Amino acid sequence: MRAIALGLLIAASAAGAAEKPPAPPPAVVQKLLDCRALTDAAQRLACLDAGTAALAAAVEKRDVVVADREQVKKARRSLFGITLPSFNLFGDGKDDDAKNDEDGVLQQIEAGITATRPGPGNNWRFVLDDGSVWVQTDGKIFPRDPRPGMKIRIRRAAVGTFFANVDGQIAVRVRRINE
Repeated sequence: MRAIALGLLIAASAAGAAEKPPAPPPAVVQKLLDCRALTDAAQRLACLDAGTAALAAAVEKRDVVVADREQVKKARRSLFGITLPSFNLFGDGKDDDAKNDEDGVLQQIEAGITATRPGPGNNWRFVLDDGSVWVQTDGKIFPRDPRPGMKIRIRRAAVGTFFANVDGQIAVRVRRINE
């Protein structure tokens, strides 16, 4: 009996984990898309004219923000390492060429270092070419001191932490700081 209950529980959780349908577009966009269903050319043109005017007004008032794929990828990258509320602001990431997991979460970035500074306890501070600032948190000693111009790879680790490899050296724990 327990095996049957366990099987039903597993099946129910698998069904719940199935992909969620994409969120519907904003109402102003949906109204514009609905114009395609009109068969009369004059009605369709009037609907499209009204819909594009409404969309333009919404964009101007910043009620609707339009971003292309490259802008979304850049925004995701700039937010790597910052804890955000769990909402799908920048899509699921599954269509990006970046290093994402099955949920579309960015798993690692690669960047150039523009500035470094040693801190207390052998903890280094890194400024990356995207402007983000990261600090070492584990006190490990690098065989070669990090310098501007070196490459850094930062990847997600367990429990919201991150590992960084500077110029292919040993991995150190890091966290992003806001400045």
